[in-house]
Amino acid sequence: MTELTPDLTAFANVSSFLPVRPKVPERTSLDERRRFRTIWISDIHLGTKGCNAELLIDFLDHTDSDTLYLVGDIIDGWRLKKKFYWPAEHNDIVWRILKRAHRGTRIVYIPGNHDEMVRPFAGMNFGGVEIARAAFHDTADGRRLMVLHGDEFDTIMLAHRWLAFVGDALYHAMMRLNTWVASVRKLFGLPYWSISKAAKHKVKNAVEFISKYEAIVARAAGERGVDGVVCGHIHTADIRDFDHAGTSVAYYNDGDWVEGCTALVEHFDGSMEILHWPEEIAKREAEKVAVMEAETALEAA
Repeated sequence: MTELTPDLTAFANVSSFLPVRPKVPERTSLDERRRFRTIWISDIHLGTKGCNAELLIDFLDHTDSDTLYLVGDIIDGWRLKKKFYWPAEHNDIVWRILKRAHRGTRIVYIPGNHDEMVRPFAGMNFGGVEIARAAFHDTADGRRLMVLHGDEFDTIMLAHRWLAFVGDALYHAMMRLNTWVASVRKLFGLPYWSISKAAKHKVKNAVEFISKYEAIVARAAGERGVDGVVCGHIHTADIRDFDHAGTSVAYYNDGDWVEGCTALVEHFDGSMEILHWPEEIAKREAEKVAVMEAETALEAA
């Protein structure tokens, strides 16, 4: 029997207060949801104020899939060790994931560096959720993809772990600012926008790091003889093709639910797409307004 690691004691009782019913009830029935063959989400960072729980709950209420991959950093053990933070909405997310498993969705949880305390439980199954260090996924169009969190290829994590913790503290300070900006924009009826995401794309060093990281991960996939790789970790959703020894290797990053609020999905024909959920919500609201305006015009006529 695997013993609990010291890190797990920071949130060992999280599962003990999961509600029978969530605080935020499910908004849609199963037949109203957009169905996909596979969904990948990562970097939720439950246990932090930076987690966009409201947007993720909306996503989970409007989508469904045969398989769901949780690609690391689902729970932020680093932050929970410093200060316990677990609002009801974070329970609601766990409740929704476990309910999917109960309905028959295959759920594979691949822990990342922030929830590395779960890694010793690889090979076990909790409430229908499979724990794995990595996985291989076969797409509907016959491609084989390697699925992992991706911190294994982060040079800062590998060589300078102390620097990663310093960076994490600075990052969460930015997330607090991000949360404040998002609240103000919501107050004025403006759509979600991430100040940290915008800053990341403007900083040259960050752009170079992301490009190098993507190339390294794709090369590792090519060396293992697979057709592509799905990862998270760097909070930057992307779909790119890389060349390895004359063969094309697909790189997929599902992004995060702190800054971009994105998910990677596989359609039933094997095609892949990144869903930017704030944009999906805006599109849905615009369609509702258009329908209301059309109905009003018909009544006036």
